[in-house]
Amino acid sequence: MATVTMEAKKPVVVPVSDDTCSAKLASKQGEGLRHYYVQRIHDLQLLVRQKVNNLNRLEAQRNELNSRVRLLREELQLLQEPGSYVGEVVKVMGKNKVLVKVHPEGKYVVDIDKSIDITKITPSTRVALRNDSYVLHLILPSKVDPLVNLMKVEKVPDSTYDMIGGLDQQIKEIKEVIELPIKHPELFESLGIAQPKGVLLYGPPGTGKTLLARAVAHHTDCTFIRVSGSELVQKYIGEGSRMVRELFVMAREHAPSIIFMDEIDSIGSARMESGSGNGDSEVQRTMLELLNQLDGFEASNKIKVLMATNRIDILDQALLRPGRIDRKIEFPNPNEEVIISYHFYF
Repeated sequence: MATVTMEAKKPVVVPVSDDTCSAKLASKQGEGLRHYYVQRIHDLQLLVRQKVNNLNRLEAQRNELNSRVRLLREELQLLQEPGSYVGEVVKVMGKNKVLVKVHPEGKYVVDIDKSIDITKITPSTRVALRNDSYVLHLILPSKVDPLVNLMKVEKVPDSTYDMIGGLDQQIKEIKEVIELPIKHPELFESLGIAQPKGVLLYGPPGTGKTLLARAVAHHTDCTFIRVSGSELVQKYIGEGSRMVRELFVMAREHAPSIIFMDEIDSIGSARMESGSGNGDSEVQRTMLELLNQLDGFEASNKIKVLMATNRIDILDQALLRPGRIDRKIEFPNPNEEVIISYHFYF
């Protein structure tokens, strides 16, 4: 019998050269370096971005500090300058002189600095005078109490005559004394008659006095300044009078304007002899200042005063005389015919 002998196969070993090993090792090292440098570049970019943000923040802080330094230098320069007298222009006299009232010293005729535009100077303008030469060198902004500023209605009222029913005669009269002088002042100049200054609207509450005043301001496109008489009653001496003065100053600055004083009986009631120390004397001072302002402005300045009350019987006669109140318009309660017409119209 023949015997088959199986020989085990030996593994074949392929020799690897030194160059191949070196190439693989170099490839692994190159991949590691590339990853390292990519990560390094990314980190540096983040660092640069942070530095740029910090630089921008520091530049913004520097600009803010420079602005504050500049303002402080200007303020320091103003503080180092000699003080000035504050006065109020009474009258412009010629091209380079004005009459200025300085409290408590008196009135002075002063020169105007070359840098001042005389066209911007009007009566009641607050100005600054140099303390050594009394030369007018600065025009100051008007000083108006914030409470008085709140009385001014920024937007022209949207009320119209068509919204008012049963007051045809009252509308006709108020057009004559308020709307006509503002829109056509030349008619009064040609006739040689003075324009009406003030109008009193009186009647029971809810008869349309305030609504008609708003309608007049709408049709004349005037600044509407509404104030309640009770707002002018202040507990400190002189505060009410000051508010009345500033009220008329604001009206002059925003002319043409209409001052509507509601509940005028709260400050315009008849004066009585009173020796007590209550607040009646302060109310009387406020009314005297109102009378002074009514006498002090010209009707041609396009400032009209409307007053409303439901107690005309207690008003002081000094307030009602012609020259202050030139027209009194009554607002009666509507009768049945007028009430029915309301329902058919609206």
